[in-house]
Amino acid sequence: MELRPLGRTGIKVSRICLGTMTWGQQNSESEAHAQLDMALDRGINFIDTAEMYPVPPMAETQGRTESYIGSWFAARRNRERVILASKVSGRGGARGIAIRGGETRLDRAQIRAAVEGSLQRLRTDYIDLYQTHWPDRKVNAFGQLGFEHDPADDAVPLLETLEAMADLVREGKVRAIGLSNETPWGLMECLRLSERHGLPRIAAIQNPYNLLNRSFEIGLAEIAHREDVGLLAYSPLAMGVLSGKYQTKPWPAGARLTLFERFQRYTRPEAAEPTAAYIELARRHSLAPDAMALAFVNGRSFLTANIIGATSTAQLARNIDSLKLTLPGEVLAGIEAIHRRWPNVCP
Repeated sequence: MELRPLGRTGIKVSRICLGTMTWGQQNSESEAHAQLDMALDRGINFIDTAEMYPVPPMAETQGRTESYIGSWFAARRNRERVILASKVSGRGGARGIAIRGGETRLDRAQIRAAVEGSLQRLRTDYIDLYQTHWPDRKVNAFGQLGFEHDPADDAVPLLETLEAMADLVREGKVRAIGLSNETPWGLMECLRLSERHGLPRIAAIQNPYNLLNRSFEIGLAEIAHREDVGLLAYSPLAMGVLSGKYQTKPWPAGARLTLFERFQRYTRPEAAEPTAAYIELARRHSLAPDAMALAFVNGRSFLTANIIGATSTAQLARNIDSLKLTLPGEVLAGIEAIHRRWPNVCP
């Protein structure tokens, strides 16, 4: 397993990161532990979670994913072998549910409460990478490309958020800090504030990236290279759509999009033709569509780690095996041709 630098921190993380957001909803505790065991055996040292997981967020399950990881640490006694990432929920609660008694904000008090809760559930004294799950201010994220300014937005200042995270680093509760669902301006402003005020530097940015959504390339890819803030790519299979399993109905029983109608980001009508084109391209070259989609993400020069999730160990093994595939030039050319015709249809 190739290890890559996590920003300028000196920490090395596996090119594949194990995503965990199904644990506690679609996956049981024993299934989560089996995935963790397999990942570690296959050379993955990087695990990503969040205080709001599992997804979809529900009041009765919130925090359960971190608890499953914590029970695994307690049972295996292997905390030192893992680079652990978690996230504090941004403004407005965990996408519709209340955490910590009400609306979540990225201020000093709430960040403190969030990390203490995560540490308790995770049964650890420290988190290697602590990320803001989405900004406190209003931004064009979660399906929006265009930005609309709101002059009445009373966002917590980025400096306050960074200072709160810096406190956690000084206390040894956090080793490095990162962002998620962030914009080019947000990332550059955080880097500017960190330099000006002597605060910890952003180490990575976790944003969506897949064949249907390459918006990261527009403004953030150059920053990732020049500032050493690499991408932690989430939804590399577009929630499974790029595997081809949702091409015909009925959809597979137990699959995420079958179970939860709210996930429509990658099944909107305008995604149908490019999705079919990518799947046909893969099959024309005797490639599995999911392997091609993952290999494309794995090969991006601005990538730090590709976050893969799975609901079974068989699926996890298949996803990890994408590292064995290097896409030939004619496949990459075919991908670019499809992208030029249908760019970023699912931002």
